[in-house]
Amino acid sequence: MRRVLAVLTALVLAAFGAVVLISYVRGADARAEAGAVLVPVLVVDSDVPAGTPAEQVADSVSTVRVPERLVATGSLTDLADVAGLTTTVDLLAGDQVMAARFADPSVQAADGAVARAPGTQEVSLTLEPQRAVGGAVTAGDLVAVYTSAADPATATAVTGLAVDDVLVTRVDGGSDGVAALAGATVTVTLALTPDQASVVISGMQQGGVWLSLQESAGSADTSLTSTTTTGENQ
Repeated sequence: MRRVLAVLTALVLAAFGAVVLISYVRGADARAEAGAVLVPVLVVDSDVPAGTPAEQVADSVSTVRVPERLVATGSLTDLADVAGLTTTVDLLAGDQVMAARFADPSVQAADGAVARAPGTQEVSLTLEPQRAVGGAVTAGDLVAVYTSAADPATATAVTGLAVDDVLVTRVDGGSDGVAALAGATVTVTLALTPDQASVVISGMQQGGVWLSLQESAGSADTSLTSTTTTGENQ
């Protein structure tokens, strides 16, 4: 009987301990969330097709408050910041509304270039095709920029994400059978904020810049992320 009572007591204590632990963890999460700095950001409620004027986007977005650490670079809090512009790509439900996805349709060039968003500046990168998704990047795409640098301690290349959701405003060259030739290059022009430009230019100076395609101008699939690499360590 004593042995049975001891087992039952142990089970009760274990169950009580589990309840206390779960309660503590949930309380810690709540306390952490309560202590987070919440900031407003515009989020897409329903899909918005490319080419939609900013004034018509208002009915498809709403303002939500999220932890500051979750706010994407270039996200908007007011559509007035892109007044007179139109969307360059589809805006998908659940996405934050990004300034880089708007441009002035009246200044889109005949050669396929698109206008940069207000507050950004254009920086051109001349890359080997494999560093620019095989040369398949086109104006209007959104890309991420990765930079590589040698670690002095280990003499190995360290690669990291420098900036993402960057609008491609112009491409000279491409994977139409010409850029794929040995020695060919692709010049990709990006719309960057001053801070982003500093990071990307620094990466170019070190010779280790790669682009990955995050969203194609002609596709609504924002889950697409592709890049092509070789055995180079740069």
